[in-house]
This record gives sequence, C-alpha cells and structure tokens, in this order.
Amino acid sequence: MVRSLWTAATGMIAQQNNVDTIANNLANVNTTGYKTEVAEFKSLLYQDIQAKTTSGNGATKPVGAQVGLGVRNSSVTSRFTQGNFYESTNDLAFAISGDGFFGIKGQDGNTYYTRNGDFHLATYSGGKLALTTSDGNPVLDTNGKEIILDSSIISSKLTISGDGELCYPDESNNPKSLGVTIGLWQFNNPSGLEKLGESSYAVTGASGAAMNEKTTNGIIKSDLRQGYLEGSNVQVVDEMVNMIVAQRAYELNSKAIQATDEMMSQANQLRR
Repeated sequence: MVRSLWTAATGMIAQQNNVDTIANNLANVNTTGYKTEVAEFKSLLYQDIQAKTTSGNGATKPVGAQVGLGVRNSSVTSRFTQGNFYESTNDLAFAISGDGFFGIKGQDGNTYYTRNGDFHLATYSGGKLALTTSDGNPVLDTNGKEIILDSSIISSKLTISGDGELCYPDESNNPKSLGVTIGLWQFNNPSGLEKLGESSYAVTGASGAAMNEKTTNGIIKSDLRQGYLEGSNVQVVDEMVNMIVAQRAYELNSKAIQATDEMMSQANQLRR
C-alpha cells in the first residue's frame, strides 16, 4: 500500500507541472510570436509482482504480473504551428508566413532566433540607423550581419518584398532595392530549440544547426508580410479543457492517497 502512496504522489507532481505549463500558455495568449507548449509524460519503472510468469504445471503464462511505479514529465514541447496575423501600426512590423525565424544578435554577441517581427530603427554611432528589436538587439540579414541603414532613411517609406528585401523609393517614387535582405532561418527540429524568454530561442544539439533559407536548397522558403505581426498560436478553449482534465487527474491522485491512508488506518486497527 505504501507503493500506491508514492505512485499517486508522482501523479500529483506531474499534473502540477501540467497546470503550470497551461497557465504559462494562457499568460502568453497575447504575446507576439509565442508558441504554445504541451507537457508530455512517461511512465516510471515497473515492478515484478511475480518473478516467473509460469502456471502451476510450469507452462509459460501469456501475461506477466507487473505494477507501475508512477509517472513523470518527459518534456515540455513547443508546437510551432502558424499563429494568426494581426495588423500593426508599426511600419517595421513583419510577420513570417512559413517555418522561418528571424536572426537577432544578443548582447553577448551570440545569434538567437525569434518569430517576433516587431522591429524598430535605432540610432547608431555616426548617425547610422540599425534595424533592431524592441529590446535594441540588432536584426541580422541573410549574411548574418547587422542591418545598418543610412540616417536619411524614413521608416514609413521603407517597403519589403515577399522574400525580405528592403526597398526605398527613388527620385521617381519607385521602390528601389537597398541591397539588404532580412535573414530567415529554419531548423530540422524547432521543438529542440532552447527557450530563453522574450520569444527568443537558442540553437541546441537537438534542434540542429540553423539553415539559412537563402543558401539552403530543398527547403520551403518563408514569406514576410509587412504591417502585420504573428500572434500566439494558443487556443484558449483547448487550454481550458486541458486545465479541467489536469485538475481532475490531480484530484484522482489525491483520492488514491486518501484511500491508501484509510486502508493503512484499517490495517493498524485490526489488532484492537
């Protein structure tokens, strides 16, 4: 009976982590570029109740006698499905249609990736302008370099092609390429990326190396939509249903602990 106490306890812990994941999804329902997370579980070791699965005459039984020892969280997986597009008043807002990620340069000099395309122009030394995130991290072009523009650039006149090429009107007010293309990268396993907060991700061995959409063959390239942002892909109704299921599972595990406690109490009273 003590075994059931520990088994039910693992279930309560696992469901608590499940509720924590659901709560994080609901908290980020309006976070730009956020991807919903799903808690996944796996069973723990099994204990043999009967060492030899044989019948009385020595014949092998078709079914063994094993009891599971509970559950644990195996992973919290991000689902990189496409989020809805929302119109933005920011002229430098870009939404990705496809599997790509923007590349940004962190304060430590390393490259990170995001689906949040809410960009701005920041003033650099020498009067130059740099395309950055709202936190001031530079956005990278297809060559992995910071996007630096001339100080005369007016953000409201900047336009972008579907493949991310920046354009600016010439003397005749016709869009002319600036020779700069916003970089987009893909991963073999985006769920393996390390989540860093602020809708940013870092490369890991599980995600695989970043694949530049411009130079990598055999991948479906993404499109950019100017004036739009990609919202989170959290489905509130699904998360509420998942929360109810997790709560009921938590209650059932607590009931198992209560039942075990009552059985142990009855066993202790048998001598009286």
